[in-house]
Amino acid sequence: MPIYEFFCPDCNTIFNFFSSRINTDKQPDCPKCGRKKLHKQMSTFATIGKAKEENDDDPLSGLDETKMEQAFESLMRDAEGMNEDDPRQMANLMRRFSEKTGISLGDPMEEALTRMEGGEDPDQIEQEMGDLLDSDDAFSLDIIRKKARHRPRPPVHDETLYEL
Repeated sequence: MPIYEFFCPDCNTIFNFFSSRINTDKQPDCPKCGRKKLHKQMSTFATIGKAKEENDDDPLSGLDETKMEQAFESLMRDAEGMNEDDPRQMANLMRRFSEKTGISLGDPMEEALTRMEGGEDPDQIEQEMGDLLDSDDAFSLDIIRKKARHRPRPPVHDETLYEL
């Protein structure tokens, strides 16, 4: 007995529906919001073969997008209660982001964060290290922010099995 996946664009959710027949043309309504005639979704699967070549020009190529998004969401929640005027908290947030995503900060950014953890003024650090922090080797939140803004959120998977 097959299980079909249907996508609701309103909820941005993929639902699982059990069918007692094969090759059904039935399109269920969304169990969450009631949208009529959901679209059948191709199930995800893995293949064995040569991995896609990474783009050396893109500093974020090869990163797990799901892991990156989870790190963003977690850190955004953490940042809500953070004192933006405390350089120690900001440095701690950046370090956790690096750890969660696996992105290397680079030596200039490591030095800047160490100084921020020591309580130095971030504006003073940026003034003294500006050129180093702007180099291609340095970690840049601007790159990540731009990519995150333009990347659609992946759909949520509802694990409930509904009757088709």
